[in-house]
Amino acid sequence: MLLQGHQLRDGCVQPGQQRVEIHKLRQGENLILGFSIGGGIDQDPSQNPFSEDKTDKGIYVTRVSEGGPAEIAGLQIGDKIMQVNGWDMTMVTHDQARKRLTKRSEEVVRLLVTRQSLQKAVQQSMLS
Repeated sequence: MLLQGHQLRDGCVQPGQQRVEIHKLRQGENLILGFSIGGGIDQDPSQNPFSEDKTDKGIYVTRVSEGGPAEIAGLQIGDKIMQVNGWDMTMVTHDQARKRLTKRSEEVVRLLVTRQSLQKAVQQSMLS
């Protein structure tokens, strides 16, 4: 089991997972990612519309701005964020996730996400 805040080494991407690299857009003093998140271990998982498992306290993409850095990079609504720049995101609060994503010293955000459509496709192919 991975502990919150532990940095992981880049390893193999598991079936149903995808790497997404987002280059933040500078607007004045701000660095823009172009997406919003929901979830976290401090949130009510039954309110998560993106997971069939209503005990899932993961971090999910809830909005992607049209034409923004996240959309250009291929991030999609419903993607579950597993890692941010090598840091485990599976057991973090909403605020911890937000802070990790918006860290000012990082102009590039490398995500490891689980994409439901990919995950379901892999599961379906394994059943065939």
